[in-house]
Amino acid sequence: MNDLSNYRKSYEKSELLEANIPEDPINLFNRWFHEVEDFDGSGEVNAMTVSTIGLDGFPKSRVVLLKKFSEEGFIFYTNYNSEKGKAMAQNPNVCLSFFWPEMERQVIIKGIAQKTSENISDGYFDSRPEGSKLGAVVSNQSEVIPSRTFLEDNLKQLEKDYEGKAIPRPENWGGYLVTPLQVEFWQGRANRLHDRIRYTSQSDFSWSIDRLAP
Repeated sequence: MNDLSNYRKSYEKSELLEANIPEDPINLFNRWFHEVEDFDGSGEVNAMTVSTIGLDGFPKSRVVLLKKFSEEGFIFYTNYNSEKGKAMAQNPNVCLSFFWPEMERQVIIKGIAQKTSENISDGYFDSRPEGSKLGAVVSNQSEVIPSRTFLEDNLKQLEKDYEGKAIPRPENWGGYLVTPLQVEFWQGRANRLHDRIRYTSQSDFSWSIDRLAP
């Protein structure tokens, strides 16, 4: 057994106090997002973990890229027939999480996923590089394939088929909007007395705010 008991770090870079937070979690998320981006612009600040409940009843998490956020929620794109797509079709309750170690921060979002409109999916697909478009067409995401060569050969054939032509968005590929129900902000603090602030959506579209024990 590998003993990791001595892996320790003291968190002392910032604090999260009620006196300094907005009433809306999206405003705080926006502030944190850009603070992390300004602190370390070389990283993928929009990388987030999406957790779903699979068809087998087990939770599963994977990292995807956040592509847009607003008061309505958080948008990412994927193959609708992928493992996560099938999971969300059966159970739209999902969790998004961001870990920004450079600022000693986490954000955990509990929400409901639904497909974006076709117009939104089309608009984002059209903005992608040609290679990314072809990758979305060629990959039956999460399906078993015989080899890497099988995938690359199919891509080469698609490159020939679409040479000089517009690449349409596959019907099984598009966006998901996650509407947040709860948003928790975690700021590392010294002696493991971390700050945890949780926003919970209310029926009148306001947000209740609670401090959680670390």
